[in-house]
Amino acid sequence: MRLLDTNSCIYVFTGVYPALIARMADQVAGSLFISSITYAELAYGTMQGKPPASDALAAFVAEVGILPFDEAAARPYAAMPFRRGSFDRLIAAHALSLDAALVSRNLADFKDIPGLRVEDWTR
Repeated sequence: MRLLDTNSCIYVFTGVYPALIARMADQVAGSLFISSITYAELAYGTMQGKPPASDALAAFVAEVGILPFDEAAARPYAAMPFRRGSFDRLIAAHALSLDAALVSRNLADFKDIPGLRVEDWTR
């Protein structure tokens, strides 16, 4: 199981990293998800006129499941080194609670989170 970080999703919509899109296409159906936190970030961008367009977002989430951020995800978040205003921390906690790898290009943002597996598919 893999959880896509918000930046990875935006790269899909903008087509900036074809390697990411190709790697996603090679995954077993039902193995890629986004956090409800990621969905909120993407939907906010859509409302602000940024990618993705609302129809593209709807099609994307029809293919990639949205998992709810719950109490199990809140526990690892509470134990992380604090960073003000960081949705990345919530998404990382969600990945930890699911024992999922996080697909992100922003490796540096997650380097101080013990036990988190981060994969960069843009290379």
